[in-house]
Amino acid sequence: MAKELLKGNVAFAEAAIRAGCEAYFGYPITPQTEALEHMSKRMPELGRVFLQAESEVAAINMVYGAACAGVRVMSSSSSPGVSLMMEGLSYIAGSELPVVLVDVMRGGPGLGNIAPSQGDYNQIVKGGGHGDYRPIVLAPASIQEFIDLTVEAFDIAEKYRCIVIILADGSLGQMMEPAELPEMRDVRPVEKRPAWALSGAKDRAPNVISSFYLDPLKEEEINRKLMAKQTEIEANEIRFRELLIEDAEIVVIAFGTAGRIAQSAIKTAREEGIRVGLLRPISLYPFPYDRVRQLGDQVQEILVVEMNSGQMLGDVRIGIEGRVPISFYGRQGGVVPMPDEVLEEIRKVHSKSGAST
Repeated sequence: MAKELLKGNVAFAEAAIRAGCEAYFGYPITPQTEALEHMSKRMPELGRVFLQAESEVAAINMVYGAACAGVRVMSSSSSPGVSLMMEGLSYIAGSELPVVLVDVMRGGPGLGNIAPSQGDYNQIVKGGGHGDYRPIVLAPASIQEFIDLTVEAFDIAEKYRCIVIILADGSLGQMMEPAELPEMRDVRPVEKRPAWALSGAKDRAPNVISSFYLDPLKEEEINRKLMAKQTEIEANEIRFRELLIEDAEIVVIAFGTAGRIAQSAIKTAREEGIRVGLLRPISLYPFPYDRVRQLGDQVQEILVVEMNSGQMLGDVRIGIEGRVPISFYGRQGGVVPMPDEVLEEIRKVHSKSGAST
């Protein structure tokens, strides 16, 4: 198919539709409201379910109900709205249901503003909501990647019966660039929904979906099952991109929009003779710890760049295990770092590390 000029919010919404999303429940909040608007038009046109709930709390519980029926279902929101969804997400995780959620992050804490941020990293990547569980978290850096990861998210969610969250930021939601949408998939017929789904028990034993276990030993058994699933996810679902890593003495680690900005700075630094490369994690959970650890044996210093106060920095430190120094550069509150800012930080790291030119 030919590329189209697409806004990020419209792109991921249409990608979800083409991936076979049967139901969408949400509530408007900037900077992702265009996704809701697109769904409100397209889903009824296709005979699918769209419902603007009375709140994010209601929306995520509607998602919970639809997921119990084996429906391909999703929601999207932005930072404060996702906070309201946390209890529902924990129920969904405890019930082992496949659900896709898109979080288009904005500045915070509190009501904050509508500017781009990466301040939801801890909330989302570290398991958001109560209890022992981890959603799979994928971070795009372009509109095309936003589309591709949204389609993939539905398949991954169903493979593991888990939550998959696309963690983007306001820049990716609002920007426009050429991208290619996938072919339209058919919606899965009712008779082909998974065997565990609640679809009526006229001709079979009833299914039960619950996250409520009064017996602590039973709850522990469920938790251990979730942990075993996470081990499988950590072995199979790590994703990242690299740029100019082979001979790098300095590596910038950044995700999403920050990674895209860092890429421009790295190319300029290379022109100045600084041997710097980029590691851009795409799966924030599972995080590419092993690759980070390998880089710790290769390079002289790591520079972490984020649009927050250093929330991914902790995961980089875990991966590096003290092998090399780590520097950090971040902008907060919805301020987007410019390539020349990142370039200046690369120069500082190069100067103090004694890396060759």
